[in-house]
Amino acid sequence: MEEFSLYVLDITMNSVRAGADKIDVTLDDRDGILTFTVADNGCGMTKEQLRRLTDPFFTTRKTRGVGLGVPFLKMLAEQTGGDVRVTSVTAEESPENHGTTLTATFGSDHIDFIPMGDLADTFVTLIQGNPDVDFTFTHRVRNGEVRLSCPELRQILGEGVPLSSFEVLEWIRKYLAEGYAELEK
Repeated sequence: MEEFSLYVLDITMNSVRAGADKIDVTLDDRDGILTFTVADNGCGMTKEQLRRLTDPFFTTRKTRGVGLGVPFLKMLAEQTGGDVRVTSVTAEESPENHGTTLTATFGSDHIDFIPMGDLADTFVTLIQGNPDVDFTFTHRVRNGEVRLSCPELRQILGEGVPLSSFEVLEWIRKYLAEGYAELEK
């Protein structure tokens, strides 16, 4: 993958496929270190799944026999001086408090770190395809942050307005783009 936003999309979609209806995505990029976290309330992973997570020939998907997202993310993290950590609790282990948290760190100033890409479009895509998931997105940098909360949007819009409607998606795209433009000033 040539842009970091594609990793954000891929890893977040793993949470969707795990049945999560609440997914928090955080990017904290300060002082040359980017910390990327995805925390969900999905079904969780067994200890065996966690052990094999970085094996590119292991996947729980039935559509293809390889799972390259996490192994490539790990490779990118390590080549920039970072790492990837994953913790998980299965629904069987804890019916009330289960899910997975992936945290990856990167040297964002490192020569091998890839371009960030279009995070606004990434989140519009996630919401459009999964309008019932409670995504919360926070991107912090030294001079501020960009934040979007689907639960807060639903509360403001009311039950009759789906987040996947064209008008709402366009508003989200503009809101995030304006937030990023402010950070660049």
